[in-house]
Amino acid sequence: MQAPLRLVDLDSPRPSLPKDAPFGANPAIVIGYAAEPVDVPAEEYDVLLTAAPDAPCPWVTHADPRTAADRLARVVAERSESAVALIQVLRMGRNLGPEERLVAESLAYSVLQSGAAFRHWLATTPRSAARPSSQPVRLARCGERLTITLDRPWVRNAVDAATRDALCEALTVVLADPSVTRVDLRGNGPAFCSGGDLSEFGTSHDPARAHLLRLDRSPAARLLPCAERVTAHLHGACVGAGIELAAFAARVVATPDTRIRLPEIGMGLIPGAGGTASIPRRIGRHRTAYLALSGGTLAAGQALSWGLVDEVAPAHRT
Repeated sequence: MQAPLRLVDLDSPRPSLPKDAPFGANPAIVIGYAAEPVDVPAEEYDVLLTAAPDAPCPWVTHADPRTAADRLARVVAERSESAVALIQVLRMGRNLGPEERLVAESLAYSVLQSGAAFRHWLATTPRSAARPSSQPVRLARCGERLTITLDRPWVRNAVDAATRDALCEALTVVLADPSVTRVDLRGNGPAFCSGGDLSEFGTSHDPARAHLLRLDRSPAARLLPCAERVTAHLHGACVGAGIELAAFAARVVATPDTRIRLPEIGMGLIPGAGGTASIPRRIGRHRTAYLALSGGTLAAGQALSWGLVDEVAPAHRT
């Protein structure tokens, strides 16, 4: 099978893309790189890399863009199925509404749950025992303001099924009560949210049923209609679901120690908590693709520069 990747040196005299298939149907991931941003049809690329500092969207600045492209090539070679699925979902998202993007994401995620790469990751990754909470989400009402706090600090607020369901219930309260005009979404302890609870990964053996459950019990779907009232307050680790859900909020405030990461490709998956719908709306699909494919960490300052967060401010004190 042909490698699902094309690297394009945009500094070459006549860079070109093969036209053997319509771009939307092309399984190849297309990565362009150049010393300085150049005038190219950005929609024909999935990632654009440059050495220029503070490059404009959709470009990603890297000290050595060719080396960065080669690193992405290795990721794609090792995780072809999840990498291609990610790019195809992001491409489709250009023509879909946010609710439809959630459906497309969930379908791809469910398929990958049955894949060999994810099963290998499950078999080779040590995971701790489940550490549930009787009250994983706390609510506090003060006048028109509701504070929703993820409260499993001993696992850095990792999202297990109980946390997901409690968050859905909290957001259902917001949707049912228009007198709640402001919602603050916070995390207790050293991190806002470290992503999905790994102790529950792979416990569902029916991907079709998991897809239906994911859509029915989706915090992302409940955030969409009330997002204009929500401010997400990030600190520490914001991994996977921790940034995917926060990015739906109308306003995202981060402390200087905030660190953002999308690790799912390395697991043989794609973001599955709404990230392919929420994050591209803030930073575009090219930078979303880079963040997910690289698995790298985005610091608060860079997240502010990209628009993934709206403000960097000192930690909230109570």
